[in-house]
Amino acid sequence: MSFDIEKSVGFLLAKAHQALFARFRDLLAPHGITPPQFALLGFLWQQDSLSQIELSEKTDIDRTTLSGLVDRLEKLGLVRRLPHPSDRRACLVTLTAAGRDAEAVLTPLALHMRQQFSDGLAPGEYEQLCRLLIRLRGVGYE
Repeated sequence: MSFDIEKSVGFLLAKAHQALFARFRDLLAPHGITPPQFALLGFLWQQDSLSQIELSEKTDIDRTTLSGLVDRLEKLGLVRRLPHPSDRRACLVTLTAAGRDAEAVLTPLALHMRQQFSDGLAPGEYEQLCRLLIRLRGVGYE
């Protein structure tokens, strides 16, 4: 029995991720934002003032890497760290006014990227792919 690497789910997912990441990176570059930074902002746009632990859990990014991403967003003036009201060892990552305003500029780029991706799929396939990826990730589908 032979193994066809080009039809391996892991290989295909990795290559699809690389291609989509590169395109999205190029769209975000003029705004000084990377795709991982956009992801953090996306979670904060949904629910502002999350602890770094909560952001780490939501994004599946380890705490050290996440801390560096927050540092860079802070230097860009998009977020700030505030003391956590109930845990003095922790801080909350909170959007600044510029971080809130960035949603109106950056979200259309993400929607454009999604549309470009969806254009190559039949009706319903985008949603089906999302459901399958969520299952593979081990998270319940809503």
